[in-house]
Amino acid sequence: MAQKVAKTGITREDKTYLYYIKGGAVYQVPRKQPGARKGKSKKVVDAGMEMDAAYIYFLDKDGDVSRAKRAVGGQKRKKKAAKKKAAKKKVARKKAPRKKAAKKARKKAPKKARKKAPKKKAGKK
Repeated sequence: MAQKVAKTGITREDKTYLYYIKGGAVYQVPRKQPGARKGKSKKVVDAGMEMDAAYIYFLDKDGDVSRAKRAVGGQKRKKKAAKKKAAKKKVARKKAPRKKAAKKARKKAPKKARKKAPKKKAGKK
């Protein structure tokens, strides 16, 4: 499936670095950790190859640059059973029912005024 393009022999000491191929060279960048800033990428080795857009390039388990055919357009779907095409009949469209006229808003009757409480008489002391 994948074919080796260049033998670089890069050894991955620990999984704290991410390796990628750009412009025919292999770069490493520290993996993003929570709370840490993004690290600077560092050029590890120049593989000295030209890259083709029809392939995807990666660093394989042996530390060599390999490539695989790029999947363009997504994964192929299974074909469904052939559908029988029936002759379509022209159907007359039904007219949409007319909307009823909006009812006029009724005016609310004004509220009755409240009766005032009788004033308290000043009591003799």
